[in-house]
Amino acid sequence: MKQLTFKLLGLVTIAAALAGCATTFVVDSNVQAFSTLQALPASPTYRFERLPSQQEPGQAEFEALADGPLHKAGLRRDDANARYTVQLTGRTQRIASPWADPWDSIWGGGFGWGRRGHFGLMGRMESPWYHREVAIVLRELSTNKVVFESRSVHDGPWMDSKSVFPAMFEAALQGFPQPPAGPRRVEVSVGAPSPSAK
Repeated sequence: MKQLTFKLLGLVTIAAALAGCATTFVVDSNVQAFSTLQALPASPTYRFERLPSQQEPGQAEFEALADGPLHKAGLRRDDANARYTVQLTGRTQRIASPWADPWDSIWGGGFGWGRRGHFGLMGRMESPWYHREVAIVLRELSTNKVVFESRSVHDGPWMDSKSVFPAMFEAALQGFPQPPAGPRRVEVSVGAPSPSAK
């Protein structure tokens, strides 16, 4: 009964979040960043750098999702006169929801009211859940040294990567060029201007 109550509470929470916040939601990320920069130079320009495995059409679209957060952090894209290179990596993986009932894998569902008002064994209703990671590496072109590195990790029910990834980039760049030391949790409201860390 306790497990069933926990599962129902989780489904209600997700449903409320999806229904009540159709245009605004919070992306909470675990972030850790490292920097040797003391301040931004007079011309903080950058261009994107790609690994051999990133020479594909989708990479340009992925990089475009980071342009806004990079600009917000004070960097300016200038492919012809770049001072830094920015290398981005990211991935999305569908995983089991933390609200999933472990008994579903054994029984294949739960009890509830079915069609025609009959109470009995029902099929499983699985909630989608996604694990996402992004990483940013900023390298100084003149010395070829990495001057900033950050990683952001998020798990949640949001399907729209085009909305979630920019929020994760913004979280990864929070405090740039001198981010707080150590791991931290950063919340970014999609549709709202400012993140908060805790």
